[in-house]
Amino acid sequence: MKAMKLNKTVSSCWLRLLKPYSSSFHWTSTMAASAKTSEGMKTVDESDVGISCFISQLPGFRGILKQRYADFIVNEVDMDGNVVRLTSLDVSPEMDVKEEDKTKSSDDVPQSYASAIESFRSLCSASDAERMETLVNQVTSGAEDEISPVVLDPSSDKSKRTAIHNFVKEKFKFLVTDTVDGPDPSSKCIRVRVNSGNAGCKRSKKRKERGDKPFDSRGSEHWPADVGKFLKFHLYKENKDTQEALGLIGKMLGVQPKSFGFSGTKDKRSVSTQRVTVFKQQASKLAALNKRLFGIKVGDFCLVKEGLLLGQLMGNRFTITLRGVVADSEETIKKSAESLGKDGFINYFGLQRFGSGSVPTHHVGAALLKGEWKEAVDMILDPRESERNVVNEAREYYKETGDIDGTLRQLPRYLVAERAILQCLKKCPGNYLQALKGIPRTLRMMYVHSYQSYLWNNAASLRVQKYGTSQVVLGDLVSTKVDDAKRIVSSLNSGQKENSEEALDCDQLDDTAVVDLPGERSDLVKVVGIEDIEAGTYSTSDIVLPLPGSRVIYPSNDIAEIFHDLAKKDGISLTESIHGVKEFSITSMTGGYRRVFQKPIDFEWELLTYTDSNKPLAETDLDKITMEKIESAEETEPMKTDSNQPESCETDLKDAEQTQRALKMALTLPSSCYATMAIRELLKTSTSVAYHKTLN
Repeated sequence: MKAMKLNKTVSSCWLRLLKPYSSSFHWTSTMAASAKTSEGMKTVDESDVGISCFISQLPGFRGILKQRYADFIVNEVDMDGNVVRLTSLDVSPEMDVKEEDKTKSSDDVPQSYASAIESFRSLCSASDAERMETLVNQVTSGAEDEISPVVLDPSSDKSKRTAIHNFVKEKFKFLVTDTVDGPDPSSKCIRVRVNSGNAGCKRSKKRKERGDKPFDSRGSEHWPADVGKFLKFHLYKENKDTQEALGLIGKMLGVQPKSFGFSGTKDKRSVSTQRVTVFKQQASKLAALNKRLFGIKVGDFCLVKEGLLLGQLMGNRFTITLRGVVADSEETIKKSAESLGKDGFINYFGLQRFGSGSVPTHHVGAALLKGEWKEAVDMILDPRESERNVVNEAREYYKETGDIDGTLRQLPRYLVAERAILQCLKKCPGNYLQALKGIPRTLRMMYVHSYQSYLWNNAASLRVQKYGTSQVVLGDLVSTKVDDAKRIVSSLNSGQKENSEEALDCDQLDDTAVVDLPGERSDLVKVVGIEDIEAGTYSTSDIVLPLPGSRVIYPSNDIAEIFHDLAKKDGISLTESIHGVKEFSITSMTGGYRRVFQKPIDFEWELLTYTDSNKPLAETDLDKITMEKIESAEETEPMKTDSNQPESCETDLKDAEQTQRALKMALTLPSSCYATMAIRELLKTSTSVAYHKTLN
């Protein structure tokens, strides 16, 4: 492994494969592009969103990003700088909270129900029988708190599920059952809950009574006051996004998604570990889910007083493996890696910021800023390229028929924005603004933030093209020197919850934050004057550019013009709103600042060779836990070896396959940075999913 020590030398910029920025800088209108029909549109490319420059002049090389999802490992870094890892799946008995009002034991269950439970055991697994027994205990105990439903083990046998439905209906008349999705497409789970319509059961609260509460507190009224109300755990997931994983866990626990707190979402096509908090849940209950979860594990439990909020992280630690590396020489790879560690990369907002579909999110953001509500709704709902057939068929169906109920039945539940819009339009036909407001706040603000990012990327490219990457020039905007990092973190922590939620996108690969700074934080930045140039007070690592808002200042050189010129071509003003809807107006957003150049922290890299493309080249947190268990087992019972096995078998197989090279890197980046932009600086090629699929 080679660790790269960072310094402040930055080489000149160069442009590659894209139209150079001439003195008559030409920009294409965003909204002109968005006017095209979806049939003729392709997925967004880097040049469409202002990504065009590199720092180094070194040649690029071939490398495949995310050939396997385990080639992209992300570990969250908390506010204290600790890398979050999954280290244990176990939970000690002391972790569970002893609630003040305990339910009765199984010995106290009336005999009629006890015999019914024994009969129930013949229909299902032992764990399901235990869940049913616990539920019956709660119902018959006379407790006044609401009782959470239980979800039985997944089953693909429909006849077995039918038998369970009928048994519960006959033997437990105070319970009702329904069917919910299982962990995989071929299985279903039976959910059992208290029959709220039963005249003798008054323990179930009306949903509307808890609708405005910040957490789903069912079953937690008797939580002791002297212990933390939040269970913090580490969530490990493979090839799943954060919302999907927590949605599944919430369904199994019988709690609403709002009970969970987390600092930022992680990329779906990756292996990631992050912190999560859940309101008033027992650790043993979560730990028991590990046997039923696929591609998801939870562990490292502890009780805390406060739940996590979006933006409460310092960054992420990435372990990235580029496979199929081909270069004109090994020296080219080494020099490129050394240059990345030494000089860093241009801190662009990556393609993930603008969506993976053929309708970029910044196009929707531009429509919102202009008050074009129907156009924005159409962009979100219309058919688009590169989506699964089932999704596109649902979009086509709605466009042709306008049948909201029929479309909702076809649309997958993970399409949160689309479903929210349709449900609002069903209640208020033609009210497109209200429909847009129906989208969860963090998700709907993504569109406006995406347009801010589009302007920022273009301004960064112009700054690099005109003035290079090796010096600070007159009129540059820089972050001030006095305890800068601490003050930025402080401004984040002291912000209101609403600002924290607004600061983070709901579906970002690298947890990209738009930092909305309070007005009094204008001392974080200043315009470089002649005295600063003469004194050499600032370096290129201090250069920032604003994300447009009402409280930001702009560079005093010609870079400021690009923000206003681009917005004007899209029919948008950055200084006044043409409509009265504050949340869709840049003038009502405080804005923020972002460093133009970023260097990786604790950067390490090594060249590897491999023959099996399916073999993991990096160790995940779960791999380490599994290996520890194997080693522990081997200590107590040594593994037996077969002395008759041919020794040359494995070698012969390897020799028969082609040896390939891989570049494995580990680096830490702040939460406002994209790892894909660091990869782009190395390869000098597009980071789009479509491009890397062609390499596969």
